[in-house]
Amino acid sequence: MSDELIGLVLEETAESMEGAVAHVKREFSGVRTGRATPALVDKMQVEYYGSAVPMQQLASFGVPEARMLVITPFDKSSVEAIEKTIRESDLGLSPSTDGVVIRLAFPALTEERRKQLVKLVRGMAEDGRIAIRNTRRSARTDLDKMRKDGDAPEDTIERAEKKVEELTQTNEAVIDAALTSKEEELLEV
Repeated sequence: MSDELIGLVLEETAESMEGAVAHVKREFSGVRTGRATPALVDKMQVEYYGSAVPMQQLASFGVPEARMLVITPFDKSSVEAIEKTIRESDLGLSPSTDGVVIRLAFPALTEERRKQLVKLVRGMAEDGRIAIRNTRRSARTDLDKMRKDGDAPEDTIERAEKKVEELTQTNEAVIDAALTSKEEELLEV
């Protein structure tokens, strides 16, 4: 019984930490690097026939060159709605359309904007680390409760605590590696 409880705590901890890492990576993909990528717009909510619909359900995306994103709506009547959504977003891009496809030209980032984006992704990474540490704290609390209630042998709980610490360090290292990669990508001229 005690091994099952400890296994459950470790499993929940691992899932939660992996979720935090995945969230940080998704956040990173939405940060503009001067290169065209569908990840910047595919989750945007477009007002379409009275309801908010993710853009990925309304159009296909293509990247014909490094700084150009082409959006091809499935329904020609959605072109204006998609264009309006992009114009009102915080991307700072001006869409151009020929009535059939929408083109987004990505200008080169200025040095100042690159530094702002680096600060932004560092903040995102720190939020991810905080989520991981909160998960660790929760797991330790659960293990301490088991220790106090006598639900598990002391050595089993100590092994579980070491495993929680290993999970924490591993997942923080994954976030740090993703941060380093994103910073290099942002500072690349």
